[in-house]
Amino acid sequence: MEKNKKIEQGIISSHPCLSEKAHGKFARVHLPVAPACNIQCGYCIRKFDCVNESRPGVASRILSPAQGLERVRVLLDRNEHVKVIGIAGPGDPLANDATFETLDSIHEEFPEIILCLSTNGLLLPDRIDDLARCGVKTLTITINSLSSAPAENIYSHVVYKGRLLNGNEAAECLLHNQWNGLFKAVQAGLIIKINTIYIPGINDEDIPQVAFHAGNIGAHTMNIMPLIPQARFKDIERPSCGALAKMRNKCKVFLSQMKHCTQCRSDAFGLLGEDRDMELEVLNSRIGEDYCDNVF
Repeated sequence: MEKNKKIEQGIISSHPCLSEKAHGKFARVHLPVAPACNIQCGYCIRKFDCVNESRPGVASRILSPAQGLERVRVLLDRNEHVKVIGIAGPGDPLANDATFETLDSIHEEFPEIILCLSTNGLLLPDRIDDLARCGVKTLTITINSLSSAPAENIYSHVVYKGRLLNGNEAAECLLHNQWNGLFKAVQAGLIIKINTIYIPGINDEDIPQVAFHAGNIGAHTMNIMPLIPQARFKDIERPSCGALAKMRNKCKVFLSQMKHCTQCRSDAFGLLGEDRDMELEVLNSRIGEDYCDNVF
């Protein structure tokens, strides 16, 4: 038990999302190998990409598992501060078989690297064993509500086991799987971060309840992120810094709060808040010329 605690603490202290001290010391790499998604969120749009844009769901291009592994080889060889390899989309990683092929190959070649994954949780109860097999140690689950009324407003539909679900049926299915998946993930020994999108007027009342129940189940930390007004929620005003701080204060009595999130891209690379251009990094490595010191 004591050994497991030390291993867990070592992972947390090296993970830039789980430790505020680590985010300025250690880099992470997001591999965009998972384009397919099984739900539609009212705040999500993946139709365009800008190099100056940092938000979830954005990636310049999709990589194959082989390309993902090669990218890891190059970046680990060039940057000794990379501690975490994550898959965060641009769709839902659990809905893509390429996710597991990529994780398997990285874990086999680089067993010391912390493998991380982000998910909406719909398939989490079904794929816990797959995550364990691939060596995933840390997991982010996006849970935006505890009750079905706000969930029904947030999600247009879900696709589960070949069925297209809408309305209350979709909300109930997603919520059940998210919370059941969280419980199973904690039981499996995964270190859990809960992501929650703060959507004013829709899930304000539910967010503290999410913190309370996730904390009781055994989640490690919570990341409350302000809505980026776009897609169906383009006319909802983004929460102010004051409103966000107030919400975090309500929730911190139940679950520790992450305050240094940058809502990063699905192909992010580097320190949090100081992302570097992954394509240029790989290109420079291949041609043997280091322009990076002149660019970044």
